[in-house]
Amino acid sequence: MKKNDDLQASEQELPPSKSEIKRQMLQLQELGKKLLELNKKQLQSVPLNEELLQALQEHQRIKSHEARRRQLQRIGKLMRSADHQAIQAAVDLFDASSEAYAQHFQQLELWRERLIQDESAVAEFIERWPACDIQKLRQLIRNARKERDAEKPPAQARKLFRYLREVCEVTE
Repeated sequence: MKKNDDLQASEQELPPSKSEIKRQMLQLQELGKKLLELNKKQLQSVPLNEELLQALQEHQRIKSHEARRRQLQRIGKLMRSADHQAIQAAVDLFDASSEAYAQHFQQLELWRERLIQDESAVAEFIERWPACDIQKLRQLIRNARKERDAEKPPAQARKLFRYLREVCEVTE
């Protein structure tokens, strides 16, 4: 019985296998690929260190297929020292297939509806996101209300939604 306990204890203390390390590196490279798909504005909202940001920019400039592959491996290596969980969470906000994106989208839709329906929601929104342009926000809300009352297609409501998304991306 003692041998069995010693065997289990030694298995728990073993470092990860070579295959496990390779799988982790491939996952980090995939996350690096997702980072490369983001535009500059989106990249600014992702918590990246300076070296990783430079490596991503360098990858954009490289034309050779093989050099791009090597640079992607370098990005994966740099990701090991970065907070890849925080980076993954930030990237998920831009990935339309992720659950975080869907929740963020739904939250913005709720804000849009609240702003159009309730005048007091404007003050609450401004308090939560003080960086927004208050005059522009009020104008978009006013136009969306007029549009709703006239039973027109929701073009102004879409403009309001885009503005809300822009404000949230800049401040978060």
